[in-house]
Amino acid sequence: MSNETERSSQKTREGVVVKAAMDKTVTIAVTNLVKHSAYRKYIRRSKKFLAHDEDGMCAVGDTVKVISTRPLSKRKCWRVLEVVSKATV
Repeated sequence: MSNETERSSQKTREGVVVKAAMDKTVTIAVTNLVKHSAYRKYIRRSKKFLAHDEDGMCAVGDTVKVISTRPLSKRKCWRVLEVVSKATV
């Protein structure tokens, strides 16, 4: 099995860092659009994930891409793959 095939089975998400107060951990808010079943209108739904940030390169407001990984703690099973864009001050 090649490395590309193995990597493609992992899930990736893109979201905004909403909290970066913990050591090597950031909280990511991932927002997606869902169509309401009765009204057929698109609604924004968001969910928070804890992600491992080994280098501490993320700050609040940054847009990051995360990838699924083995469980690192009770709630943390995502790892920061890259910082897509830095927050504007």
